[in-house]
Amino acid sequence: MVDTTVRPESLALATERAAQPVVHHVPKGFSDQFALGFTKLLRLTADTFFAKRYGHRAIVLETVAAVPGMVGAMFTHLKCLRWMRDDEGWIRTLMEEAENERMHLMTFIEIAKPTWFERTVILLVQGVFLIGFSILYLLSSRTAHRVVGYFEEEAVTSYTLYLQEIDEGRSVNVPAPAIARHYWKMVDDATLRDVVLAVRDDEAHHRDVNHGFADTLAGLPANVTKAPYPPHATELA
Repeated sequence: MVDTTVRPESLALATERAAQPVVHHVPKGFSDQFALGFTKLLRLTADTFFAKRYGHRAIVLETVAAVPGMVGAMFTHLKCLRWMRDDEGWIRTLMEEAENERMHLMTFIEIAKPTWFERTVILLVQGVFLIGFSILYLLSSRTAHRVVGYFEEEAVTSYTLYLQEIDEGRSVNVPAPAIARHYWKMVDDATLRDVVLAVRDDEAHHRDVNHGFADTLAGLPANVTKAPYPPHATELA
C-alpha cells in the first residue's frame, strides 16, 4: 500500500526541497521577445489541454523537449563539418540533453500510462514541432536556443507545481519506477517525489545551458554558473 501522507515532522523539509529559485532571462531585443512569446503561447496551450494532470502533461511535453537537443546537435555537427572547425563541446552537450529528456519521457510513461488519444497527440505535436524547430534553428540558432531556455524555465515551474500537488496529497506519491531508480541512481524506496525533484534539477540545468548558448551566439558573455546536474547512469536501463 502506498503511503500518501505528508508527516508533520517532514513538512518543513518537503517545503524546503520543493522551493526553487525563480530564474528568468530578461528578453533583450526582438529575438528574445519572439522566443518568450512563443513559449508563453505553448504554455497556455498546455495549461488549457492538461490543467493539473501533470503526469500526462509531462509525457507530451517531454516528447517535444527531446527534439531541440537532437536538432541542435545535428545542425551543429553539419556546420562544424562545413567550416572544418571544433564544436567546443556543444554536440555532446546537446546529445546528452536529448537523451536526458527521452529518459524523462520513459519514466513518466511508467507513471501516467498515456492513452491512445495522447499517443496520437504526441505523434502530431512531435511532427509539427520537429519541422518548425528545424526551420527556426536554420534561420536563427540563437533564437532557437533562447526558446529552449524559456521552455525549461516553464518546465521548472511546472515540476514545482507538481511537487506541490504531491506534498498536498492531490497526486499519489507512488514508488519510483525501476528505470528512474537506475537512471538517477536512487535508493530502492525512492518515490515519485524524488523523481520529480531530479527531473526538475535536470530542466534547470538545461535552462542555464541553453540561455548560455544563446548568449554566446549573440556575442554576449555567457553565465558560467549553471544549476547542478544530477548524477545519471552511463548505461541506460
